Amino acid sequence: DADGGGVQRLTDSPGYDGGPFFSADGSRIVWRRFDEKGVTAEIWTMCSDGSEKRQVTNMGVMSWAPFFHPSGDYIVFANNAHGFGNFELYLVDASGERDPVRITDSEGFDGLPVFSPDGRRLAWSSSRTTDKKAQIFVADWNDRAARALLGLTGNGSRAAPAADLPDASAQATIPEISSEDLRLHVTTLASDPMQGRLTGTEGAGLATDYVANAMATIGLQPAGDMGGWFQRYGFTSGVALAGGNRLVLDRGGLAVGLGIDEDWRPLAFSGTGPVDPAGVVFAGYGIVAPGEGEYPAYDSYTGLDVTGKWVLAFRYLPEDLAPAHRQYLHEYAELRFKAMVARDKGARGLVLVSGPTSQVKSRLIPLASEAGAGGGSLPVISITDAVAAQLLAAADKDLTSLQKGLDKGEAQTGFAIPGVGLSADIRLTKRQGIGRNVLGRLSADDVPADALVVVGAHVDHIGRGTDIESRNEDATAGEIHPGADDNASGVAALLEIAEELKSRKEAGQLDLKHDLLFAAWTGEELGRLGSGHFVKTFARRDGEPGMDPLVLAYLNLDMVGRLDKQLYVQAVGSSSIWRSELERRNAPVGLPLRLQEDTYLPTDTMSFYLQGIPVLSFFTGTHADYNTSRDTAERINYEGLTKITRLAGLLASGLATTEEAPGFLARDRPRTEASRANLRAYLGTIPDYAESDIKGVMINGVAKGGPAEQGGMQA
Repeated sequence: DADGGGVQRLTDSPGYDGGPFFSADGSRIVWRRFDEKGVTAEIWTMCSDGSEKRQVTNMGVMSWAPFFHPSGDYIVFANNAHGFGNFELYLVDASGERDPVRITDSEGFDGLPVFSPDGRRLAWSSSRTTDKKAQIFVADWNDRAARALLGLTGNGSRAAPAADLPDASAQATIPEISSEDLRLHVTTLASDPMQGRLTGTEGAGLATDYVANAMATIGLQPAGDMGGWFQRYGFTSGVALAGGNRLVLDRGGLAVGLGIDEDWRPLAFSGTGPVDPAGVVFAGYGIVAPGEGEYPAYDSYTGLDVTGKWVLAFRYLPEDLAPAHRQYLHEYAELRFKAMVARDKGARGLVLVSGPTSQVKSRLIPLASEAGAGGGSLPVISITDAVAAQLLAAADKDLTSLQKGLDKGEAQTGFAIPGVGLSADIRLTKRQGIGRNVLGRLSADDVPADALVVVGAHVDHIGRGTDIESRNEDATAGEIHPGADDNASGVAALLEIAEELKSRKEAGQLDLKHDLLFAAWTGEELGRLGSGHFVKTFARRDGEPGMDPLVLAYLNLDMVGRLDKQLYVQAVGSSSIWRSELERRNAPVGLPLRLQEDTYLPTDTMSFYLQGIPVLSFFTGTHADYNTSRDTAERINYEGLTKITRLAGLLASGLATTEEAPGFLARDRPRTEASRANLRAYLGTIPDYAESDIKGVMINGVAKGGPAEQGGMQA
């Protein structure tokens, strides 16, 4: 740990191990390992916990001072293969599958190489000076050439899985917004090589490469870190089991240790650390839901006192309910929600079992990455049906009979399990990932302006649905989720707007008063990570951070590819000008609009609205293919998408060509009416999902008029 605690030994081989550096995402360590005599050294890598050690060079010389390229795809290091007094820099691919490649050719010493965080510069120490004394040198770094030398594909992302992926710079698009161009972008972004574009993966790297190439072809100016296209940020990409996990079942004074990954497994968001022995209470499906319309209230905890006890509950929701009823209960059956309910009831921990009637192949809940989300305080574990049957046998209950009875739809009274206790020690380690936004700017003048209008769309999706909840049936679990509507459609619209407005400006038809920034966010599916990072770090030209004086308005395109009866335009309540502007700009387009006032939306607009910026979000509604492998490019309504793109483009150009900035309106968060029996606690805070490595909960906003604001809470 940074404070000197938690020291863990990672190597134990004879000889010298030293010179370690982390990869940019913190997932691996590279170091040099000498032979026992200290004569030669080779380059090795391993996971940050010391596992998966791998030798990547075998040159039989003094190879040392290794450093990862920020992509993690290859390593730069020094060696003396050309004479003891002539150290040169070499490259090797991170897997060590290819021969190292020499990259310097100067007599004397070249060593201690380090890349800049964006990978565009290399610094190293060299004696190529007149007096032959070593000094620090820096140079531009050609990543594409390095990859060619090493036989790697891709461009700054992990190695690309397909060399024949369409390149936006090679496609023939027209300046005007067209359905053909929109189809090209959607089809490419929703193609199999993109692998569902999960943030931090190879597919997301390919997708952001594609968008950056398209922006370059259009002629936008790069607006990312250090003059490049990308704005990078770190995030928690997932968790893994650490050493020392333990679960002990005490039945009648007989303690039995259960096998990790065989009998039980913690969930990714579980609280960690030791858990003292505690009794167990069975609580059905662990669901608490208010009544609504034809659906009665459902409460698995009726008559139960679970204070200080483990709650045993089924993993899903009743199987035999009508589809509409299951859909209603679905949000209350989400695992984090079940854990929250158990915690608020005073439980010591939550134990989940799939049960024999659930149609799942894996009885233990996978340790899905829960990327971007921090852990909770409550210990949450899953156990096999066999272990659950042992627990319930102590109460003379049968697991199958209990589940079949509950599957009929009526909550049944739970019960304490006598003479049974559980104790645990839960240990998880976090994996760190790197995400990146793509930022391109259309400037009003030769230099960036003080104020700009941002048009954005998230380019990420949920991969194969294994790390973020998929709505696929079990038979299609693990298939690529293309995300054509969510949100290749929005990114396609973004690129078409940028291309048309750039063409109009070059033709002298667009008198910009403010700059336009076009942004393809990542991390939206993980909790607005990319746009949240942008609003926290994007700075004025004078170096003063802050959004208020810089961004005048934000337009968001999220799921705009399935136009049916109407286009939803959301967050109209964030500015007094939106209704009149929409009426004016829609006149030549003629879209049927449904305007919604609510400004508290689960999309990237929230990042900007919390900074006091007027926002609008365009949305064609959810559908049966949402978050499934069926959200494919051929199901997009390209004629409707073309009209939506034109409307959003007219709004963007109107905002950027008007001197006066739209005024911001802070709004109360909407509250639904409910009977006293169905009221739910409401605080009015908005968590920062990107901040997961702190004690407590980071709040990045409070709802206007809510208890949190009235009580004085601030972001």
